[in-house]
Amino acid sequence: MINGDTELIAHIGFPTHAFKAPMIYNPWFEKAGVNAVVVPMGCQAPDYPAFLRAVFKLSNIRGALITMPHKVPTTALVDELLPTAAIAGACNAVRLGPAGQLQGDMFDGEGFVRGVLRKGLALQGASALVVGSGGVGSAIAASLAAAGVVRLALFDVQAAAAQGLAGRLVRHYPALQVLVGSPDPHGFDLVVNASPLGMNEGDAMPMDVSRISPGTFVGEVVMKTEITAFLRAAQARGCRVQVGSDMLFEQIPAYLEFFGLPSTTPDTLRSVAQLSY
Repeated sequence: MINGDTELIAHIGFPTHAFKAPMIYNPWFEKAGVNAVVVPMGCQAPDYPAFLRAVFKLSNIRGALITMPHKVPTTALVDELLPTAAIAGACNAVRLGPAGQLQGDMFDGEGFVRGVLRKGLALQGASALVVGSGGVGSAIAASLAAAGVVRLALFDVQAAAAQGLAGRLVRHYPALQVLVGSPDPHGFDLVVNASPLGMNEGDAMPMDVSRISPGTFVGEVVMKTEITAFLRAAQARGCRVQVGSDMLFEQIPAYLEFFGLPSTTPDTLRSVAQLSY
């Protein structure tokens, strides 16, 4: 039962029917005996700046999960933007800092990176190619830099998006070698499709799959299809792969740590989730 002692995590976005987080977090909170709850809160864009501040006036607020269309505007609304969110240019989690300031961070990339690491790929000193420099691609690139990759190639059909991301990465990680302009996957330890290309049979591929070495780890961000045409092509090359939904479940423990709540494993979250795709 929710009462005044129950810690709230606001899940802010619009429309509310798009929210899946409560169906993952709340069953686990109940199973683990954690007195916390994720509450969906729909908010139109014009009202959002004042609403975000008002939410953090609640006496039992623990944090906020931010979804579309508010991820980008949040970067200008928090008092302190942590490096991954600054590089990504978007923010999907907000908490109160030790001085009462609003701190914002981004966890889409952290979820991807945790999944890759858990599957045994060492990222310290590795090289990676990320195709797609939008919100999720930028977040993944930022988290890969934080995880210690030394060479990071970026490609986007909108060249300015990749160039902008490269500039933000170098400002925060000056020793990182950043390459821009080619989707050639040859010679990389990790390649990531952070674009809609290669989702379905017959789609154009995000890169020349024949150039991917069998030892390369291949990741995808699309969640609607478990094994996309791109991942199927990579598997046919003998590559290890990570499906898009892994990113979702891997990032939730990171959120819980960010909010200072008891954490768990992705496998446990999958076992109790009440999602219907």
